Amino acid sequence: MRQHKKVCMVPAIRKQFNKNFTEENYRAYLADLDRKHPGAIDFRVAETPVFVDRKFKDNILSACESIVDVITQYNFKTLSSQAIPENARVPNENAHTDFIAFDFGICENEKGELEPQLIEMQGFPTLFAYQVWHEEVTRKHYAIPDNYSTYLNGYTKETYKQLLRDIILNGHPAENVILLEILPHQQKTRIDFYCTTDYTGIPVVCLTELLQEGRKLFYRNDGRKIEVKRIYNRIIFDDLQQQSPEIQKKGKLLLTDLDVEWVPHPNWFYRISKHTLPFIDHPYVPKTRFLNEIETLPDDLENYVLKPLFSFAGQGVVIDVTKVDIDKVTDQENWILQRKVKYADVIQTPDTPAKAEIRIFYFWKKGEPRPVAVNNLARLSKGKMIGVRYNKDKDWVGGSLVFFEE
Repeated sequence: MRQHKKVCMVPAIRKQFNKNFTEENYRAYLADLDRKHPGAIDFRVAETPVFVDRKFKDNILSACESIVDVITQYNFKTLSSQAIPENARVPNENAHTDFIAFDFGICENEKGELEPQLIEMQGFPTLFAYQVWHEEVTRKHYAIPDNYSTYLNGYTKETYKQLLRDIILNGHPAENVILLEILPHQQKTRIDFYCTTDYTGIPVVCLTELLQEGRKLFYRNDGRKIEVKRIYNRIIFDDLQQQSPEIQKKGKLLLTDLDVEWVPHPNWFYRISKHTLPFIDHPYVPKTRFLNEIETLPDDLENYVLKPLFSFAGQGVVIDVTKVDIDKVTDQENWILQRKVKYADVIQTPDTPAKAEIRIFYFWKKGEPRPVAVNNLARLSKGKMIGVRYNKDKDWVGGSLVFFEE
């Protein structure tokens, strides 16, 4: 194996993992992952988990907690009032989001040290249910040290699943709670929808299947018309606006005053997002400013990333920024300029090293003063950016998970 100049995290575990790795075991691992819902994993699963020591874990959680401090402060709704586009504002917003996902790159600072840097955040669900299955199968096929866990703050597989159930159901019968998505059985993340049904009992329902009668919503199951009392929302409104006219028309019902609870309410997708970044001051959160509030542009624009506040799946992001790019922006209030971070080549692989991004799951149960960190996922990349389109025809990349030292 070619040695790389960078030292990876937890080198002893990485060395042992790579030494024991075989393509045969990896194929068996993928087959086992696929067994629960055959054909539903529509993304590449990486060959390896990520191992993170306690100090680096504490650094990540320190950054998360500083952001939670902002989100829980009394005036956060005022700070984020401009975050929600008028064409995506949904009535009956609740007091706080139920879920937050924080994305961190494993980066290298000027001293050549590894540190987390926040890339993005969202007040929206991610692969909460699938990661339970992912962890279970990973432990079965790979030797994971006993003092390393994907779960955080003392949560276990069972207590995590129970908390997820409690938040999604909120005391309602499972048949009155739906996982709502656009064409869910065509989504690349559909494995998570099916695992959600496994763990909570709620059905997966397409937006096109909803029936509206006044303020009430219904769906049909085996010929029965069943009232929807709570929606586990997986619809991203930016995505909805890319759909056919028929689906967009159907989606307008979500903007009406409905007699339903949301988990999480769609407005939180915008409130807790790139829009929040300029309000955060933490060494592990890159300096970010709204484009329309910058009086003098930095001389070193090449060290910044230009991002639209409202975009789907990373579209519109400009990595190598020039003044021409900025001059093209006509709605500067809807863009941010963020200090660029340097992802570290931190995962040693049989050929070139991989970069890694870690997503921390926060759950916020009704009645609790703050959300709590509970679990994670990871993504490995050898391309210019994290994401499938930048990692085609590469190995040791794709969806993964972090085992943190306890």
